[in-house]
Amino acid sequence: MDKTKVLKAIADETRMNILTLLLRRNYCVRALANELGLTEATISQHLKVLREAGLLAGEKRGYFMHYDVERPVLNELAKEIEALASIERETCHVQKHGNCPAAGKQHCQRKGRCDEEVKEFCHGGERGEGDGQHGNCQCNKS
Repeated sequence: MDKTKVLKAIADETRMNILTLLLRRNYCVRALANELGLTEATISQHLKVLREAGLLAGEKRGYFMHYDVERPVLNELAKEIEALASIERETCHVQKHGNCPAAGKQHCQRKGRCDEEVKEFCHGGERGEGDGQHGNCQCNKS
């Protein structure tokens, strides 16, 4: 599974609507067009993107191709997003980032004068998180 392709495919509202419909039951292009109030050509283009991302399978029935969602692809993506969300935040280590003035201190000696890289890595940038992302200092407070 190409995560980037899958995420780009489902990022479009129309394609997400198509997926939602197809998760409930199989549709052909004409039925999807009628259901969504779009042209068959538009639906076909969206289906092409979803197929290329590996999200759809088609089955020929008479003259029409009926589409179904490849649920294992969605399940795999869900697992990867869950794994991403479970990554734990690390604390700032002076050994890795020698220019971090806040390591082991409750209050930053430089009060707001840290360079942008240090603010982002050690203090959480300028997100207004008060005591910094890792609790190492209060660089963002005056």
